Amino acid sequence: MSLQNDIESLVKSVGLELYDTSVVSEFGETIYRVAVISPEFEDDKRKGVTMDECVELTHLISPLLDVTPPVSGEYRLEVGSPGLERKLTTLDHFTKSVNENIAFTTMENEKIKAKLVNVDGSKLIFENEDGTTEIEFNDIRKAKTYFEWK
Repeated sequence: MSLQNDIESLVKSVGLELYDTSVVSEFGETIYRVAVISPEFEDDKRKGVTMDECVELTHLISPLLDVTPPVSGEYRLEVGSPGLERKLTTLDHFTKSVNENIAFTTMENEKIKAKLVNVDGSKLIFENEDGTTEIEFNDIRKAKTYFEWK
C-alpha cells in the first residue's frame, strides 16, 4: 500500500474524506499538509471539519509518517480543512465540489463563474445566469471554489 492509501484509510476511520495531500515550503519550513473534508451535508452545504477531528487525525497520522516519511529531511505535519475557497486541481476535487460555486479559466482564457451541478465522467456541468455549460475537465486551465457573501 502507498502512503496516500494508508493516510486515506486513517482519514476514513474517523468518518472523514481525504481531499488532498501536499508538500509546501513556507518561510523556509517544509510542511506536509493533509486536507480533509466531511462526507456529510447539512442544508445542501458540506459540514465543516472540527479542530478535535484534526487533532485526532494528527495523532493517528504522525506515527505512520515516523515509519514512512513523506519527504526527506525535517518537516511539519499540518492536518486541516482545505477551506471554503480552495484550488481544484483534480477531477476528484471537482466531484467533491458539486453544488458549490466555482471560478475557472478555460484553456482559451475565458473566465467563468458558475455553480457546479454535476460531474459526468470527465465532463463538468455548470449553471449560471447564462444557462448551462458543459466543459471537459482537460479544457480547464485553473479553478477554485469561491464563497459568495449574501
